[in-house]
Amino acid sequence: MAAVYWLILFVALAGIEALTVALTTIWFAGGALAAFFCALAGAGVEAQLVVFVAVSFILLIFTRPFAIKYINRNTEKTNVESLEGKKARVTSDVDNDAGTGTAVVGGQEWTARSADPKKTFKTGEIVRIVEVRGVKLMIDKEDSRRE
Repeated sequence: MAAVYWLILFVALAGIEALTVALTTIWFAGGALAAFFCALAGAGVEAQLVVFVAVSFILLIFTRPFAIKYINRNTEKTNVESLEGKKARVTSDVDNDAGTGTAVVGGQEWTARSADPKKTFKTGEIVRIVEVRGVKLMIDKEDSRRE
């Protein structure tokens, strides 16, 4: 009878994953499937639970980063995320120590700060947006590459 419960849990978790496509329950569905096979093989309830937990966490830890990297690969960045990597023009001197600086990208003016606290940028320079922190553009030299 335990095998039936594991199969029901597997179907429920797989169904939830199919509805949400959020990579939240698929790992536990794999654990439930492994526990189902253990139940069919005649393993005790304790062994089934250990297999369920172990397989679920192994799948979660080792396959989730890989799945997220490749499943979300074609997701198009929108709004603020799309600014990263684009060029901007400094409209007032950027100096982190003085807390000053603005830059224009896409016709909108943003507060700008240097990604490297030691660097400053003068009005008119073309820079590359490294990231967006809150409402500030973190910028660097246009030809600079940051991994």
